[in-house]
Amino acid sequence: MAPKFDPNAVTYVYVRQYGGEAAPSSVLAPKIGPLGMSPKKIGDDIIKNSTQWKGIRITVKLTIANRQAKVDIEPNASSLLIKELKEPIRDRKKTKNIKHSGNISKERLFAVARTMREKSQAKTFKGTVKEMLGTAFSIGCQVDGSNPKDLQEEIDNDTWAVPEE
Repeated sequence: MAPKFDPNAVTYVYVRQYGGEAAPSSVLAPKIGPLGMSPKKIGDDIIKNSTQWKGIRITVKLTIANRQAKVDIEPNASSLLIKELKEPIRDRKKTKNIKHSGNISKERLFAVARTMREKSQAKTFKGTVKEMLGTAFSIGCQVDGSNPKDLQEEIDNDTWAVPEE
């Protein structure tokens, strides 16, 4: 038999979903049901806290202590870049594997890199910027009208200036 749930223990549950939408109860129920929480109530809290990320896939961190859930949004690099593109929300049911054809400025790219700096595996800020350029290439957007791969080479050749932090 499984051990009895300790109500004083702090538990973290991660759910990956689209912002502004409730995770299906079939996903939430097995994760938070044993903790004594209602999937419907948690779904409503997630909707309320993720409205600014509407239509973008994000990670939601649920911190559960004393049968109280705290919802934190932890976006990854691609969702931050897609949000910076400020594209209109698309219907996910009609089109799959969307390439984002927008353009992002160098300053906005640096701002996203600063946000992602603590999650990055790079030793320097220059390495984090190169990671963000790789993410921009994978989602299909450009940086200041240039291909992100070309900008990575320019960073390696020291022809594209990257601030220290």
